[in-house]
Amino acid sequence: MDDKTIPGAQTLFRGLAVIEAVAAGARTLASIGGAIGCTRSTTQRLASALLQAGYLRNDPGRGYVLGPKLIQFGFQAREQMPLAAIARPHLEALAARTEDTVHLGIPEGSEVLYLDKLPGQRGLEMRSRVGHRMPIALTGVGKALMLDMDAAEWRRLYDVGLHHPGSRGTPLPWPEYRARMEGYRAAGATIDLAENEIGIHCVAAPVRDAGGGIVAAISVASAAPYMSEARMQSLVPDVIAAARAVSRELGWKVGTTGQDAA
Repeated sequence: MDDKTIPGAQTLFRGLAVIEAVAAGARTLASIGGAIGCTRSTTQRLASALLQAGYLRNDPGRGYVLGPKLIQFGFQAREQMPLAAIARPHLEALAARTEDTVHLGIPEGSEVLYLDKLPGQRGLEMRSRVGHRMPIALTGVGKALMLDMDAAEWRRLYDVGLHHPGSRGTPLPWPEYRARMEGYRAAGATIDLAENEIGIHCVAAPVRDAGGGIVAAISVASAAPYMSEARMQSLVPDVIAAARAVSRELGWKVGTTGQDAA
């Protein structure tokens, strides 16, 4: 069944498209209408209904922004996702040991979706946030999600990442990138040397499920002065251990299909 055979579906999908447009940065009726392909009058009716229901908010200084109902649903959705609940104690333990920012990410096509984030204790803040997406091939946590892929898929995602609007770092040339990915696969952990965000380094490792497949990744990140290459190498065992602990709770065992280093 498509949206033409389900009563009211077209209006529903248009309303959802309005929310997605606002989430992507559309702030005026004109920009929202342009994004969803509707007339100003139709866009205004949809936006008014969403404002009334609390899904949007009209900020006098900024225009249309996501409303309190979506914030509420966002927290509820995260709490209802078993992976986030299972991983949280292990993320907290890792954050306490390192005093750095800890992330949990999952794959979303050519991007990594940040499912959880624990800020570090060094007075730093990076632009990652829960619900944020970054190019999977250029982040440490994203590269950990790619460890089981072949070189052709690495190259495809690498090329996509180079043109991703969210990338603000310094990607490695492809030959060096591929060589490093081969080394990361052997080590069971990845490193990001400001490839996605200038001045930010991180170490990451994959989380596996009962079948051995990579379903998520954990990273520890901080500003470069706190994350020398020597310190990153010293953190690899801790990050792998945290990822393995989450993997075991998902049913993974050493020797299951996939790399033994979870």
